[in-house]
Amino acid sequence: MGRPVKPKAPAKTDKPGRLRLISGIWRGRLIEAPADMDVRPTAERTRESLFNRLMHAFPNEDFSLKGAKVADLCAGSGALGLEALSRGAAEATFVDQSPTALALIRRNVATLAAEDRATIISGDARALPRAMRTCDLAMLDPPYGQNLITPMLMSLAAQNWLRAGAVVTVETDASEVFDIPSGYTLHDRRETGRAAVTLLRKT
Repeated sequence: MGRPVKPKAPAKTDKPGRLRLISGIWRGRLIEAPADMDVRPTAERTRESLFNRLMHAFPNEDFSLKGAKVADLCAGSGALGLEALSRGAAEATFVDQSPTALALIRRNVATLAAEDRATIISGDARALPRAMRTCDLAMLDPPYGQNLITPMLMSLAAQNWLRAGAVVTVETDASEVFDIPSGYTLHDRRETGRAAVTLLRKT
């Protein structure tokens, strides 16, 4: 009698090499994902939960993803900023200091022919340059557990990257905590598997 055959696990969308955009004008389009562990893309489940909250969490307030100016910090593959553009954001600025990540973002922007809506900056998100314009939304997805979030929030505020009332999303490991500096208020925090996403407002 032969050995039982173990059934194959179902294919994962967020496997190394490709990522799927979830909704909007580029719904279902595939972009490149990192092939190694230097860049950790936000899982599809977490991205979907985050953008559902952004689309519906502020119905009576002065925030909408439609027409928004977005900053994607520690952008990695650029998936968060590109998802925002797909769903109606007007423009996105991508910031990362990894040459691998920057090259990946450039390829993904070109794949979607989004060059006219994208700005790519090489730099440390804890020491941002002075903003050319304020943003409505900043999305922070730094490496887990390295105490980067509070310095990034302080840099955003100090360099005038955020308008009053802007929304900031912060992805962390579910066990990670960080200090919220003055100038921000907590909107909510939710866990999705290993990750947690915190929403802040700029005062």
